[in-house]
Amino acid sequence: MKSGCLQGLLAYLFFSLFLMGSAQVLHAKSEVTPWAWGNNSFGQLGNGSNTNSNVPVQVLNLTGATAIAGGSGHSLALLNEGTVWAWGYNTYGELGNGNTSDSSIPLQVPSLTGATAISAGSGHSLALLNDGTVWAWGWNYFGQLGNGSKKDSNVPIRVPNLTGITAIAGGGWHSLALKNDGTVWAWGSNDSGELGNGTNSSKTLPVRVSNLTGVIAIASGEWHSLALKNDGTVWAWGYNLYGQLGDGTNTDSNVPIQVSYLAGVTAITGDGIHSLAIKNDGTLWSWGANYYGELGNATNTDSNVPIQVLNLTGLKAIAGGYWFSLALKNDGTVWEWGYNF
Repeated sequence: MKSGCLQGLLAYLFFSLFLMGSAQVLHAKSEVTPWAWGNNSFGQLGNGSNTNSNVPVQVLNLTGATAIAGGSGHSLALLNEGTVWAWGYNTYGELGNGNTSDSSIPLQVPSLTGATAISAGSGHSLALLNDGTVWAWGWNYFGQLGNGSKKDSNVPIRVPNLTGITAIAGGGWHSLALKNDGTVWAWGSNDSGELGNGTNSSKTLPVRVSNLTGVIAIASGEWHSLALKNDGTVWAWGYNLYGQLGDGTNTDSNVPIQVSYLAGVTAITGDGIHSLAIKNDGTLWSWGANYYGELGNATNTDSNVPIQVLNLTGLKAIAGGYWFSLALKNDGTVWEWGYNF
């Protein structure tokens, strides 16, 4: 268990137990209506109930979705008109609708228009607008909203000093943003170096990740971060007890280090305590924790270097839950492995 102050420790326990029993899954079908399955204790499946489902159920009242994101107990959808919708757990204001009541149906985040991307952390939410600005709401104990404070917000607030942003990623307790100049910026919890700025001090305002340029994509796990560079290499930093940095060690790093044996990568994701990458030949590679087979190599042994996921080719997109993984194939089918309680 990671160290930290008592409140942070209690929050960690809450979210770990929550993630173990939940981590809902979202998928947008070809008719651009979101579908979800898994734990539904807080209405995070968005179907008007609190009943768990081990098969996909349609999220109510949403069409024209272009992006989806899932936190520990809340879910987000971006519609093609640029509005953001949220549902599920809302104790910290992660639904962004001005109150802290859970909702089992999608509610519009009222003050956001022109959104182009969304992301969800464990208890906070992020949106990127078409003017290149980033907005955040929800839990803020570690400064993961990036507004210079540690006060939660149940409405979106702008992350200051960030412009020209092209991508965002929400980690467990930290956040990332990619600028149009290929640099990466981070804020929030930094106990394990997940901000990548050479320190282990948490930040309530964005700081630049050290020694990274030419980045084209970013991703975040619970306490680690990932970047894909334009040369097809992957770089990682932060917590590494389970080998989720993929450099052949189990040592944390507060600066980016190159993931071993990976080249020609086209997509990355990191969630919980493992990481995934698609190569340009359509194969999938994974590394980190493997308690429940989330690495997909027919074992339950952790790996601190990338290993190939078995029997999967022709991949289009990937996503990871805390202890499970998903892949979207070019034929439109979804494949999943790992924890299934």
